[in-house]
Amino acid sequence: MPMLEVDNIHTYYGNIQALKGISLTVEEGEIVTLIGANGAGKSTTLWTIAGLLKPRQGKVFLEGEDLAGYKAHEIVYKGVALVPEGRRIFAKLTVAENLDMGAYHRSDRAGIAEDLERAFTLFPRLKERRSQVAGTLSGGEQQMLSTARALMARPRLMLLDEPSMGLAPVLVENFFETIQEINRDGTTILLVEQNAHMALQVAQRGYVLETGAIMLSDTADGLRQNPMVQKAYLGME
Repeated sequence: MPMLEVDNIHTYYGNIQALKGISLTVEEGEIVTLIGANGAGKSTTLWTIAGLLKPRQGKVFLEGEDLAGYKAHEIVYKGVALVPEGRRIFAKLTVAENLDMGAYHRSDRAGIAEDLERAFTLFPRLKERRSQVAGTLSGGEQQMLSTARALMARPRLMLLDEPSMGLAPVLVENFFETIQEINRDGTTILLVEQNAHMALQVAQRGYVLETGAIMLSDTADGLRQNPMVQKAYLGME
């Protein structure tokens, strides 16, 4: 049984259909990536999985359980955490307060302290900045904070939406190394990423979305070798 199964979801914004029958799976322990152009439906897919949008048709299953009856915050309790595009940190709170917000639904103080130290080990810069107001952090530091805040929920499945957007090139490779470390520590990852080169380096499998539908799915190696993917997403002729 897959950790995540998305079965034929159709999601709308008002009368505009954004997803047209998306189906995908993510096995426990995998990194799976969604690639595609702007407006293809990648973020909408993550928002639907996270319960922020409700599909008009289709189902989302977490380890076989239908998530349709759960609100977004209840899906967090189930072990799914979204790192949203654009970071969406609490700009007026400190780094430490943002991290506390990630664990808002938890009461296991020892576990929270353990996860805080883990976050600071993954992102030492945040430990240095723990008392700093989050809105004054650099873009890269804010992305670290958004990711660390999600980890404080102790998710089994992390949904990462465009984590490299706006990062300086020197930070991108380091950040993807950290994503792999998070995965090795036991967190399954569904990754949406414009940087298809990096996404296909860290993922085991991938799906290509176009205008709300999956056009192609394969192993990461298979997608890297696919002429259509090379031309459209990898800048190769």
